[in-house]
Amino acid sequence: MKQFVDEVEIRVQAGRGGNGCVAFRREKYVPRGGPAGGDGGGGGSVVVEADQRLRTLLDLRSMNLVKAASGQPGKSKQMNGRGGEDRVIRLPVGTVVIDTDSGEILVDLVEPGQRAVVAQGGDGGRGNMHFRTSTNRAPRKAEEGWAGEERSLGLELKLMADVGLLGFPNVGKSTFIRRASRARPKVASYPFTTLVPHLGVCELSDLRSFIIADIPGLVEGASEGAGLGHRFLRHLERTSVLLHLLDPTQVEIGSAIDAFDSLNRELTAYSERLAELPQVVAVNKIDLPDVRALIPEIEESLATRGVSLFGVSAATGEGVGDLLEVLFRRVCSQDSPGKSAGKGTPHFW
Repeated sequence: MKQFVDEVEIRVQAGRGGNGCVAFRREKYVPRGGPAGGDGGGGGSVVVEADQRLRTLLDLRSMNLVKAASGQPGKSKQMNGRGGEDRVIRLPVGTVVIDTDSGEILVDLVEPGQRAVVAQGGDGGRGNMHFRTSTNRAPRKAEEGWAGEERSLGLELKLMADVGLLGFPNVGKSTFIRRASRARPKVASYPFTTLVPHLGVCELSDLRSFIIADIPGLVEGASEGAGLGHRFLRHLERTSVLLHLLDPTQVEIGSAIDAFDSLNRELTAYSERLAELPQVVAVNKIDLPDVRALIPEIEESLATRGVSLFGVSAATGEGVGDLLEVLFRRVCSQDSPGKSAGKGTPHFW
């Protein structure tokens, strides 16, 4: 499996236009042929294209400069030069392309096959046939080609998912996504076994499905750089629902309610919009008697916050099917760029 890279900076340079040509028509029996220099070809542009087969920006990390081809110079007999070929950069769906000098978002690639020009090729120069006048019948003037655009680009990958999976380290997120989908993230009994985001397709009956994203576990102070920091939270920005997984056995972080409040503070510190997303909260590991006994107390505390609680066991599968049904209904009721639009509609991943 390729290394997961979700941030890259590159420089792109479009091709220069070809120079115009100075030439004259020279044919037998045509003593006054006049200027016949053609135009230079336009320079190639740098184009980005969303490719659904890609999952990481790793291949671009070693590219310092991406250049398009320059146009060919004009020729005699009023023939224009060949235009330079465009250079196409293929990126994963969900990549945001930013001009690092101005901070402007040039394009947000949210659909497979979506294309955009990020550096326009230069125009070709005009040949001398354009400069003939009534007083200058034999101009020896032609234009040089124009330089293409050059830019520094920041590429940020934001995964396209319907549901974002949240929780402190070691609450069972990886086990849950393995149970709910075909994704196979690493599972172990120590914190931070998930170091990169994972996507999983949750398939329900009647060809219904939605996509869930599992990000590395957050800790208190993540917005200030603690643990793995909050750099992976960007992958939740396109989701329409958050699934918050709790584990009451983690006494070192306080009660399950303390964990719930702490993680929501981190969401607010990162993004008000992310903190306002609808949340579904589930207690994991209900196959353990001690956890099951705590559910009424947790449910009562969350009810005062207007939040419903579900109980699941990622290890045994208990309650997982019912929770996925709830998540699917929530996703269909929200507007999301990555939303699976109802029964029978295939998702592009």
